[in-house]
Amino acid sequence: MPLTVRLFAATVLLALAAPGHASVSAVSPNGFVSSHSLALPGVSAAQAYRRFVALPAWWDPAHSYSGKASALSFDARAGGCWCERLDGGGSVEHMRVLLVQPAKRLVMSGGLGPLLYQGVAATMDVGFADTASGASVTIHYRVAGFAEGGADKLAGPVDAVLAAGVARYAAYARSSVTKA
Repeated sequence: MPLTVRLFAATVLLALAAPGHASVSAVSPNGFVSSHSLALPGVSAAQAYRRFVALPAWWDPAHSYSGKASALSFDARAGGCWCERLDGGGSVEHMRVLLVQPAKRLVMSGGLGPLLYQGVAATMDVGFADTASGASVTIHYRVAGFAEGGADKLAGPVDAVLAAGVARYAAYARSSVTKA
């Protein structure tokens, strides 16, 4: 089977397996918004929050500098860090925690992936709510500023990595249904 057919099939399967709704909006050369929402039946907002802040357990190591999820840490308090230890004594700050309201809201600031090297400000706002069937989780990643070559060119790739992360998080959070 040709590579393009395999890539298309993999993209379709990934889209069908997506845990909720995702979109990139407000795209311009100076910024974009990546939004994701998902339902977690049988999971409370408190459980969804606890699973989210256990980020090293569900983040894809392929989207880290060290290649090891175990090198990640997440300190869920204002001023806390989503950080990573690097070989040779180095480290990187992926995001800084700005607001923590357990089981309700988590706000962080920082440029993920290639945005780290650009002149942008980025904020991730994660909301948790209880519904009749379980938790509802919304994630809005807002990016604005100067990105070499245009932020609109980075919107798709950044959103794709976030979508994959949201899918991993959803699977991890759903695994708590019988364990928590």
